[in-house]
Amino acid sequence: MDAATLRATQAPYKERYKTDPAAALITLKAKGSVDQDGISCKVETGRALASAGLHPATGGSGLELCSGDMLLEALVACAGVTLKSVATAIEVPLTRGDVVAEGDLDFRGTLGIDKETPVGFREIRLRFEVGTDAPQDKLDLLLKLTERYCVVYQTIKNGPKVSVALERV
Repeated sequence: MDAATLRATQAPYKERYKTDPAAALITLKAKGSVDQDGISCKVETGRALASAGLHPATGGSGLELCSGDMLLEALVACAGVTLKSVATAIEVPLTRGDVVAEGDLDFRGTLGIDKETPVGFREIRLRFEVGTDAPQDKLDLLLKLTERYCVVYQTIKNGPKVSVALERV
């Protein structure tokens, strides 16, 4: 896809959302079911069921997906799509584009060993490795716009309002 095709594809959406901002508000959903026998949760991905379980560092078998890995994978997926979209829009030719996300966890928090140790990632690093002959100012713009428009990155960075509920069924 080239820049003109991308603009043409997105133009009707942009116009609609400008004239009707409420149309731009969409609720995405994810659903899963806990396994009755093991310690895992089957997540509906839209394409298949993904079975998530405990990370091996917390006693998991390693056969199921780790939700921490899935978070990083979602970041990589979103950042990669955003990078490619932005590169297309600003006409930065990429001969290669790899996205790497790394996150540091201290499992003492997750396992309740040390109440002072936070649960969750201490730090997440996102890195792009690109092959291109574009000038540095274009690469700086590519990074700036990719960071700005990556939904998962911005969600992690800005920490949205989150709520939790438990319902008896």
